[in-house]
Amino acid sequence: MTIGASSAQAGEETGTITEHDWRQQRLRRRLGRADLRAVPEARRELRELLRHWGRPGRSEIAELLTSELVTNALVHTDRDAVLTAVVSAGGLRVEVRDFVARRPQPRTPNTGEDTNGRGLVLVDSLADSWGVLPHGLGKSVWFELGAEAA
Repeated sequence: MTIGASSAQAGEETGTITEHDWRQQRLRRRLGRADLRAVPEARRELRELLRHWGRPGRSEIAELLTSELVTNALVHTDRDAVLTAVVSAGGLRVEVRDFVARRPQPRTPNTGEDTNGRGLVLVDSLADSWGVLPHGLGKSVWFELGAEAA
């Protein structure tokens, strides 16, 4: 598993910051407690960041997986979270940091009733790598995608 830099600390960021330089592009966004309107907003901001990135279909996968991580953080923690996405020559890393120590538990989705329980199954099946990093207060759930993977 790849281990990288962690997201912002609680209270460090408000709103959205997009940084551009020749080596990498970064998106950092504070996600308000239980504010599910942040999910489509995060997808839109990530789509803009990834406008010229990767092979066809890669940015759509990144949007889907980001939606899953953001939704999980907002629904299952009842706290704020921080979304960080970094695009570099090596690919994309998306991290959602929340401030609850409880680790996410992938579960087998119920096949008939609803769509709950499929988020981490999607992340596991579509991401090149993913994991959970514990922090002093909370954790980060992250995934990585290479720009050129099929």
